Amino acid sequence: MKSFVAESDVLNKKWFLIDAKGVVLGDLCVKIANIIRGKNKPTFTPNVDCGDFVVVINAKDIALTGKKLDQKKYFTHSGYMGGIKEIKARKLLAKNPERMIKHGVWGMLPKNRLSNRLIDKVKVYSDENHPHKAQKPQEIKVGE
Repeated sequence: MKSFVAESDVLNKKWFLIDAKGVVLGDLCVKIANIIRGKNKPTFTPNVDCGDFVVVINAKDIALTGKKLDQKKYFTHSGYMGGIKEIKARKLLAKNPERMIKHGVWGMLPKNRLSNRLIDKVKVYSDENHPHKAQKPQEIKVGE
């Protein structure tokens, strides 16, 4: 009996559409991370890019539970001494909601070269308009 090992060029990639309106950030990021890794497929192989593409719309309408809007902080560092910057979740959600979702998904991926390719398969948009209508993405419900 031989083990099945998926090959990246053989697999056909699908496109999925997720509406983030009213969905909790953590639930959304878990669903996205599993889809882009391919964990929802029976042919999942940990070291191969066998996942699908995900388009997220309405990123500005995601939900955070508890007091996270005022207490959660996101940090960036310039690389220089004293170059750390922080921004609260409420301000980041108003300024750049796409970054908040990508940051959450990035934290759920393995830290290796494969994750650099996987994070590019997530397309996040703050409103309903997106340029991926030609790919005919299937709509997925999250958090129900």
